[in-house]
Amino acid sequence: MPNLFPSPHPLVAHKLSRLRDKATDPKKFRELVREIAALITYEATADLLLSPRLVETPLINTQGFELQEKIGLVPILRAGLGMVEGVWNLMPSAEVWHIGLYRDERTLKPVQYYNKLPVAPTVTVCLVLDPMLATGGSAVATVDILKKWGVTKIKFVGLIGAPEGIHALQAAHPDVPIHLAAVDDHLNERGYIVPGLGDAGDRQFGTG
Repeated sequence: MPNLFPSPHPLVAHKLSRLRDKATDPKKFRELVREIAALITYEATADLLLSPRLVETPLINTQGFELQEKIGLVPILRAGLGMVEGVWNLMPSAEVWHIGLYRDERTLKPVQYYNKLPVAPTVTVCLVLDPMLATGGSAVATVDILKKWGVTKIKFVGLIGAPEGIHALQAAHPDVPIHLAAVDDHLNERGYIVPGLGDAGDRQFGTG
């Protein structure tokens, strides 16, 4: 599928297997979410633009670089919160803007309940963070919001995705790259990813 980038990295595969294990406790689950988020983001940001800058080393001046683009992290509440710290460790200057969406269990459609974006964009690149790309409704709605806000460079960073969610996001926003640890098989009748890892929010926060 175009613009879809499942990670080929052995560390991601190893950590994802531990994340899937139903015996993994919430503390370890949160640690793994942070670690995998950082690894996927490392791959997703390979095309960020740089500006040259002069660096004074202990020996001589040399050519260096700094990020040209201003990064915004947009975790979809609540499960996306667990990914922020891992990504922030890589880019501590990134801004974090929260968008709250929940999935109506009857219709499986996203319902927005929180959005505190300022009037005008303060970043040039947004990374949408959500562990699960299931039906794709929340991801599509979030990208809709960000595009209306005025951001044109948007990437989705997640842990696992179902073909149904991937197709939905690509159909609505074919310009948005999708970076995942893995693509799973399908959604069940309740809209859960199979084989999946259960409810990412419940497993992170111990509420399952």
